[in-house]
Amino acid sequence: MDRELTAVRVVLAEGGALLRESLAAMLERFGFEVVAAVPDAVELESAVAEHRPDLVVTDVRMPPGFTDEGLRAAVALRRTYPGLAVVALSQYVELSYADELMGAEGGRVGYLLKDRVVDVEDFVSTLRQVVAGGTVIDPMVIQQLFRRRRDPLAQLSPREREVLASIAEGHSNAAIAAQLFITESAVGKHVGNIFNKLMLPPTDDTNRRVLAVLAYLHRDEVG
Repeated sequence: MDRELTAVRVVLAEGGALLRESLAAMLERFGFEVVAAVPDAVELESAVAEHRPDLVVTDVRMPPGFTDEGLRAAVALRRTYPGLAVVALSQYVELSYADELMGAEGGRVGYLLKDRVVDVEDFVSTLRQVVAGGTVIDPMVIQQLFRRRRDPLAQLSPREREVLASIAEGHSNAAIAAQLFITESAVGKHVGNIFNKLMLPPTDDTNRRVLAVLAYLHRDEVG
């Protein structure tokens, strides 16, 4: 049967229970079939494997870490199911895996900011556009993606910049922890975030530290 004559089957992932139920009810009201509504990325991947939906609508920040779990799951799902339509919703622009999702072959992806979705019918139209093969990205996301490509350090938090500056001075994680009055495990977490945000592959950590330092030292040449 033609897809246009059937309800679009949706798996919805949203960490907030009230918003999850509200989105599910809204989608059903506009003719979508919500086959599963789940609270986290692990259940999202399981639900997609079980139901094989036409569309995934996922929050970006979900339990347990509330960082980029939904976005990472979306990228993984597109690798496993290349034809799956995916729309990521976020309160913030999270860029860690956005490039990879947006660059997926075949389109059928979207990245929308929740606060900028002001009309329900426009939102529903966007979902149908993505299911039909389109790519819809909020202009603010595009702007920050371009900014990151021009300045890879722009996405680092102030604390991550401090840690990177200390790495550039040759300090170990233990020395950085003492210098910044934080735990060594916290430094390790910041270093991992720096590697991820600078898109440095998980090979040898020593080499990644060198590459991160090179990005820091060349920061003034950007633009």
